This record gives sequence, structure tokens and C-alpha cells, in this order.
Amino acid sequence: MVAVHEQALIRRFGAIPEGAGVETGDFLTGGGQVAARIRAHDWRSTPLGPIETWPNTLRYTLSSMLNSAFPTYLAWGPNLTSFYNDAYRPILGIKPEALGRPFPEVWKESWDQVGPVTELALQGEATYLEDHGITTDRHGTREQSHWTFAYSPVRDASGSVQGVLCHVHETTARIHTEQHLRSALKEIKAQQARFNALIEHLPFGAGLFGADGQALLINPLCREFLPGGPPSLDSDAQLHWTGYDTEGRVVPVNEYPFMRAMRGEVVHNMRFLHRPRDGNACWRRISGIPVRGDDGSIRQAIVVVQDVDREQRAEAALRESEARFRRYAEHSANVLWLADLDSGRLDYLSPAFAQVWGMPCADMPDIAGWLASIHPEDRGAAAHALELVGDGETMVLEYRILRASDQAVRRIRDTFFPIPAEDGQIRLAGGIAQDVTIATSLRAYVVARGADARHRLVSALQSSGYAVQAFANDQDFLKMAGSLMPGCVVLDMAEIDGFVTTTEMKAYRSHLPVVAVGASGGDVGIGVRAMKAGAVDFLETPWTSEALLLAVRTALAGIRDAAERSRAHEASLNRIATLSERERAVLEGLLAGGTNKTIARTLGLSPRTVEIHRARVMDALGAHTLPEAVLIATAAGVRPAHQECDEIQPGER
Repeated sequence: MVAVHEQALIRRFGAIPEGAGVETGDFLTGGGQVAARIRAHDWRSTPLGPIETWPNTLRYTLSSMLNSAFPTYLAWGPNLTSFYNDAYRPILGIKPEALGRPFPEVWKESWDQVGPVTELALQGEATYLEDHGITTDRHGTREQSHWTFAYSPVRDASGSVQGVLCHVHETTARIHTEQHLRSALKEIKAQQARFNALIEHLPFGAGLFGADGQALLINPLCREFLPGGPPSLDSDAQLHWTGYDTEGRVVPVNEYPFMRAMRGEVVHNMRFLHRPRDGNACWRRISGIPVRGDDGSIRQAIVVVQDVDREQRAEAALRESEARFRRYAEHSANVLWLADLDSGRLDYLSPAFAQVWGMPCADMPDIAGWLASIHPEDRGAAAHALELVGDGETMVLEYRILRASDQAVRRIRDTFFPIPAEDGQIRLAGGIAQDVTIATSLRAYVVARGADARHRLVSALQSSGYAVQAFANDQDFLKMAGSLMPGCVVLDMAEIDGFVTTTEMKAYRSHLPVVAVGASGGDVGIGVRAMKAGAVDFLETPWTSEALLLAVRTALAGIRDAAERSRAHEASLNRIATLSERERAVLEGLLAGGTNKTIARTLGLSPRTVEIHRARVMDALGAHTLPEAVLIATAAGVRPAHQECDEIQPGER
């Protein structure tokens, strides 16, 4: 390029020998600030000497460079004396003035990178490097920069290389921008990969849908749960979906989560029953969230679908279990209780409490009140049992209570058990309290005014292992009768009106049967009158030990029989109480002699459903045969239902 420029000057001005015929300042015309510095610089002390002695090739090259708007640097002569133009000046930064200094000195921090390229140019070989990394020190610190430059040899008229011309363009900013862009793109890809991994592995279905119901972004579970998109927009899918509100009412299609989300509502966890063409019905929970654009309009919606079938069915089973428990608690003769050991509050008492304790459940709010109702001699054992339950033990304890209504003594067998919390701590205790007052042992009560008669009766009974409590008169006995444990009363009718006493004892006949002892004087009517008054037997005086013991044993056997009947009745009631309303209806149908078919017609069920309920009834009652179930139900007072009549087919029962 320089040679062409020189030839043009020769054609214009004629042949001009090196260093002659050109005015000193002509070639610096239009060279800007750097040209002014060149004029002002003292070149006499440099190897180049005065400007007027500079060769034409240098002058022509400088003239072209100084008038160029592209950053350019010239290294001239053996010392590679530095020249540059105004466009190059910012590249130097805060470096000391480079004009007239050797090129290696100006860029000493970069010379190991720039020097080899410069050497190639001095040897006549041009070099072009793009985005080349160079270490520079332009602002007081070393930094890595990037440049695109072309190093060209500058030849004189004879073709000899006299210098190196460098056209330079810094690309550091662009390189950094591209690096940041590549880094940002890499991070975006990494974020996208992480997001994809997240949405792919979510334990629920999630999808972004357009207003037309088309999936814009969807994870595998959502694709599985909603293969056709939101059911509110798919008329075929709507046949297989039924939505329910929090009250259990069926929701119309226009109130489905996606439709409401497109109207701007946020819908959380609406329950749906999905009945696929192939497979079992299952429960889903669907949410809808609107997505607004920059202008506030709603063009998309997020739909979240959760598989809650197991949870829903577990909740239904829990509700059924709780209902069974409530029915059992309401009908059980046993007292079911639940206590908070930290606060001392009684959280639950079943209805049987009122019957056994003789007071309303509301009048027994806490453990302290319960302990106060226990017989003083048994209170310490009951309190200790609660402490042991708090330590995780299960206890069975028998204690006596004083009924609030009549101060009668009742014997309770209570099963205490701990109820651990999720953290393993025991803050609650439960129990089942059974009134076992009617369960008797060898216990007798002797009522006789005469000391000798009283002593003889007591001795005869004690010698056979009976626990005996004696009363010197009938009035003392009658005052205590309501609080006595079950046992046989031996009443000596001498010196007291035994008929009146026996009559007054009728109220306690179930657990205090009376054996009357007296002299009839051959009058059979006395014994008859005693038994009509309420005695279970009459023993003629003088009596023998054998006769006395036989009469007492027989009376106590009656108590045990009554207890067994009561327990059987209670067990039947407890079993019946666990049945659901539908199962009880099926049982009543069975008692009426109904078949699966007639019971199904009466209840509006399918025979198969009745068969399932029937199996559950048999299991709940612990019956192996239908006659056994009938006996249990009858004992519990269940009555047969009216059934339609049908001809019974073989095997239908």
C-alpha cells in the first residue's frame, strides 16, 4: 500500500530523492494532535535526526497514517521508533508518551506476544490476527485484552523493509460480551435442564395450558392424568370426570378449576372422581392458577393434578371407623374415656359414664374429679396406675367408686393404655371402664338381732370360705344395702319383721338375694310369704350347715347366671353397635328371612352389594352361621324388617 502511495506521489511531483525536495511540515498537514506533537518533539537527539532529514517513505507513511481514522501504529527503523495517530492514542491509556520511544519499550509487558509478529513483518511477512489475546498495562494494572490487528512491512523505494505498520482494533469489550453471553446461555441451558429435571420428577401432575386447552408445558404425570387436556374443554372426557365441592355437591363443568382460572380465580384442591374407560375409578385433586400477561390479560393457566385415591379411600375408611367407634361408644355398657395427662383434662367420656357413675358426663371435666369419685381406699392405686401409663405401661386395675346419684358402691375394672404422639411422647391416655359389680365371689351378709344366732351364722359361712359382714339390726343393713358389693343376704327373721325387710330388699334383688331363716312352727305359709316378699329361699330353724351353705350357693349362682346373661347381652349390643346403618338394615332383612335378592330390592342395592354387607355383618358379629348371627342379633334386641316375598332359589341364601 505504501509503495503504491509513493508511486502516486512520484507521478504527481516527479522523482524525489530520499530526504530532498519536500518541505518539512508538508507531510504532517491534517495529522491532528499527534502531528502537532511530532512537530514539537526534539528529534535531533534521536537516531532519526531532524524531521527535514527523514526519508520520503517515512514521510509518506506518516502522512497516510496521521490522516487515517483507524487506530494505527508505526515502528520505524532499527530502533523501531514509535509513531501513532490520534485514533490510536486512547489505546495507550495512561502510559508515558510513546512518541519517539522504541516499540519494545512502549509495550514491554506485551513484547513476548507482540515481538514475534513484529519480527515477521520486519522480515517482509504480513500478519493478520483476529481477537488475539494480549497482556497490557494501560491503566496501572496488567490486564488481559483482545485485539484484531494487521502487521505489515513498510518498504522503501528499493524494496527494503524500513518499518512495521500496525492497524489495530481492540475487541476486548466484544469478546467479554460474547463470553458473558455464552456464559449466560450456558446458565440458561443449565437452568432449563434443572427446571426440566424438577418438573419431570414432581410427585404430581403439572401443566401450563393455553386458553384453548392445548398443553404448552407439561410433565409426565400430568400427561398421564390428563391425556386430553383439562376435562372442562373435552366433552368426551367430561363423561368420565365428576367434580365435588367442599360440601360434597357435584360441580358443574363451568366451575371446574381450568375454567375458573381462565376467569382469574385461583382454585385449590377440588376433588374429582375419574372413571376411565379401562380400569378402576380413582380420586384426583385438581388446582387451577391463572397466568397473566404484561397487559394483565389471562391467556394461560397452570393446572396441578394430584393422585389422592389412596388418601381419599383412607379418609373414607377412617370416617367409617370413627363412625363405628361412635356407634360402639354410644351403645356400649362400658365407659370409654380419653384423658390429657399434661392438662389433666378428660377429653372424652362415652354415654355409659352417666349410667355407671350416676352423673352427667359434663359434670366430670378432669382427672381430679375422677379420682375424687373413687373409693378412698382405692384412690392411691388409681393415681399410681395413671403415672405408670404416662411412662408407657398398659394397666388393668379394679377399683370401687361411689355413685353420685345414690352413693352406691360399684366395682370397676378399668384398662388404662398410653397413646403416644407422633414424637413418641405420651401425653394422652385412654381407657375402658367396665362395671363388674354384678360379678360376685364368696360374699355373704348376716342380719340377726340375737348375738348367738348371728355368731352361729357367721361361723358357718366363714368356715366355708365366705367373706362375711354382720349387721345387728335390719335398719343398719338397709342403710348400707345400696353400697354393698354383690353377695347373699342371710336374714334371721327372729325378733325383726323379716317380711318388711325382705320386701324393702326387692330393689337390690339382682345383686343381694335374700335367704330367710326362721321358725315356721309347722306353718308352711310363713315360708311362702317370705318368698313372696322377695326371699329366694326359706331355711327352717333349726338349720344345718349343709342346708345353709346349699341355700347360699344357690342364691349366688343366680347372681352369676344374671351376670352371664348381662354380659352376653352387652356383648351382643357391642357387636351390633359396630355395624353401619346399611349393614344393620341387611341384618334386619336377614332376621325377617329375606334373601340377597329381596333385601337388595327393599334397600335399592344390588344383590352383590348385599352379599358384601352380609359377609361384613357375619364378621362383625363373630358368627359362623346365619342361625348364630340371628341368635346374637335377637339377644341384642334387633327386630326383623318387613321384606318383600320372593321364591327362594337354591343356594340363594
